[in-house]
Order: sequence, then structure tokens, then C-alpha cells
Amino acid sequence: MDNASEKRGKAAKRKQKKRVGFHIDMTPLVDITFLLLMFFLFTTTMLKPQVMEMRIPPEIYAEVEVKASELLTISLLEDGRTYWFVGTIDLEKDPNNPNRPQLISIDSIKYLAFEQNLKPNVKNRLITLFSIDEKAKYDLMIAVLDQLNVAEMSIIEELSKETEENEQGELVPIQRKRRFTISVLNDEDKTRLTKTGVEGVSENVN
Repeated sequence: MDNASEKRGKAAKRKQKKRVGFHIDMTPLVDITFLLLMFFLFTTTMLKPQVMEMRIPPEIYAEVEVKASELLTISLLEDGRTYWFVGTIDLEKDPNNPNRPQLISIDSIKYLAFEQNLKPNVKNRLITLFSIDEKAKYDLMIAVLDQLNVAEMSIIEELSKETEENEQGELVPIQRKRRFTISVLNDEDKTRLTKTGVEGVSENVN
């Protein structure tokens, strides 16, 4: 009994092994992280804001005489219908006017603009007027402008095949003189279009 007590006493007196703690020095890791951050900051190109430059000409109020035969009007209505006609429409003065507004799909506008601009009697002098209803869909307006721009490239290419005399009397390729304007379609124009326009089916109407 005494021997057992002695053994327990001796065991209790034995020193327990202390766990050796460890410490990780994070300073080098922080330094490396900071250096990597600085490296990417100085070597990466910062994203610049995307800005579209628009040059707006000064407002000039002056009357310009335009021949009716040199005016191509394309009108976009609120419901997506698109009409076109050449000249002016006044059925009271000219009830038999053959140039009634006609419906056209947006995809066909590039062919219309190309054909009308290259007619011999108006070549390089035709003015294109794009009149838009204030409530017309934005994507349809952009689609019409895209079609006109596509046509413009073809017109420039076609005109460059012909020559004209410059101020020095030399024959040079014809330079394209684009005439284009945009206006808001008023109520009077809408009424005139719906009354005088040639009925048909427009692919633009949803």
C-alpha cells in the first residue's frame, strides 16, 4: 500500500513536458503582397471611360432653297411604319401626284437611297430628310440610320468610278457631297402620310 502511494507521489512529482509553441512571422508575406500589389498597379493600364465625341455645328437660321425633285423624305411613325417619297406632297394642288408616300421595310432603305442618289437628274445633289415621330422606337431609328450609312458607302464607291473637272481643270474622281438632315415628325405630317400614303404591309410593325 505504501509502495503504491510512493509510486503515485513520484509520478505526480515528475515534470510534465511543456508544449513548445510556435510563431509565424507574417512580415515577409505582407511585404511580398504589398510589392505584388504595387507591381500590378504600375503595370496594369487603367480603364479609361468610354466617351463618344459629338461635334455639333453652330445653329444657323437661314432659308435654303431646295428643289422638290432633289428631296428624298423617309418618315418613321410611332407604330414602326416607314414611308418614303420624293419631293413634296400637296394633293389639293396636285391630286394626281404620282409621288405618294409609299411604305418600305427598313431593310430595303439602303437600296432605295442608293438608287435615288444615283439618278442622273439629281446625282450628288439629293437631300435626304429623315423625319421621326417622337414616340418611335429608338432601335428602329438606329436601324434606319444604319441602312442610310450602308447605302452611303456604296454611293461613294459608285461615284468614285466617274470623273469631274476640278478647279485646275484636271479630271478627278467625283467627290461625294452628302446632304442629310433629321427632323421631328409633326402632327400635320403624320396626318398627311396616313391620308395620302400608299397602303401596304410594313415589316417594321410589331
